[in-house]
Amino acid sequence: MLAATAELLLERLDEVRGTFRTALDLGGRGMIAPALAARGLDVITADPALALARAGTAQAVVLEPDCLPFAPASFDLIAAHFILHWVEDLPGALAAIRETLRPGGLFLASVPLGGTLAELRQALIEAETALAGGIAPRLIPLPSLRDLAALLQAARFELPVVTRESLTLDYADPAQVLRDLRDAGETNALFARSRRPPPRRLFAEALARLPRSATGRVPITLDFAILTAFAPAAPLASREAGG
Repeated sequence: MLAATAELLLERLDEVRGTFRTALDLGGRGMIAPALAARGLDVITADPALALARAGTAQAVVLEPDCLPFAPASFDLIAAHFILHWVEDLPGALAAIRETLRPGGLFLASVPLGGTLAELRQALIEAETALAGGIAPRLIPLPSLRDLAALLQAARFELPVVTRESLTLDYADPAQVLRDLRDAGETNALFARSRRPPPRRLFAEALARLPRSATGRVPITLDFAILTAFAPAAPLASREAGG
């Protein structure tokens, strides 16, 4: 799941003209940093989890994405792969990312969109309604394309572009969907989540309700956005001072 989306993110990087020498892999879970290093970049990997930070490169930092401990203008490129939807203060994180980029530096990100994993969402709703008479909060709110575009503009990036991507992943074993989400760290972290154990049959019932193709495989649709934007070519402070 993460590998497939990482490929699309890196394809977008290859379409951007520019010379990048230093990069910060923010939350790439070992998918982005090796590819950047293979392109000749000096890469630092950062993640809130130590094990995931170390999965990228030998240069690993444990941090929260909205609190970057780097000097201003430290990197030519910052890539944030499927991490920003976990950030509590997303406007603050984007502002910190912009400040950490060198003038004209590139910000590249992938973010799941609201409505992604629609097949699994619907199956869980139907299964929990049937077993428990209602549903508990299980999925964090996800942004829309408009939300992301507005946030980039508010963070004062230049040339922001937000595009929708969609991948359909076919699973022979529907239980692998849940395993992939767990391995990606995409488990239920809602503060308002129910503290009661879910019905024992919930996930088995939900997996049984997933639609199947004519070949018997389970299609799962992953909708996400790819963001590209640039730090201002001149520091904002100097611009404002000059009028």
